[in-house]
Amino acid sequence: MKQPLFSLVNKESLRQQILQQLRTEHELQVRAAQVSRDEAIDEESRPENKYDMHSQEAAYLAEGQARLAAEIAASIELYTTLSLPAFTPDSATAVGALIEVESGKSKTWYFLGPRAGGLELELDGRNILVLTPQSPLGRTLLGKRVGDPVQLPGRKELGRISQLM
Repeated sequence: MKQPLFSLVNKESLRQQILQQLRTEHELQVRAAQVSRDEAIDEESRPENKYDMHSQEAAYLAEGQARLAAEIAASIELYTTLSLPAFTPDSATAVGALIEVESGKSKTWYFLGPRAGGLELELDGRNILVLTPQSPLGRTLLGKRVGDPVQLPGRKELGRISQLM
């Protein structure tokens, strides 16, 4: 059996990195929503004529940023309570899995999480991309096992799951 490149992966460290990025983004969105809200209700933002929409646009922006902040807060809650099971090579991939996919000479690591797809992290010198089961690649990886072929987006050749943790 192939020896894992980094067999003692600390998924808790991975979770903490995800949470740190989410908390930073949440703070940024909350501040941005507050600034937009303040601009929308500021005396200087009152319309000068019937075509002046500055105040209305700022209000729409504040609403969108507040919604994004709420979505990020929900992601923080999900990751805080996320179970991080240990996977064996015989296990099927599921949320909480750390997956290595080999394609040609390249090896890519993915973490299958409940939300916040697209986050890029580094753990033990390895770059890890967070995927969700709703993403095309996340759907492809869900339920696969070590050795299973995987069609990677934008590539003609098939990849293969080489490690699962």
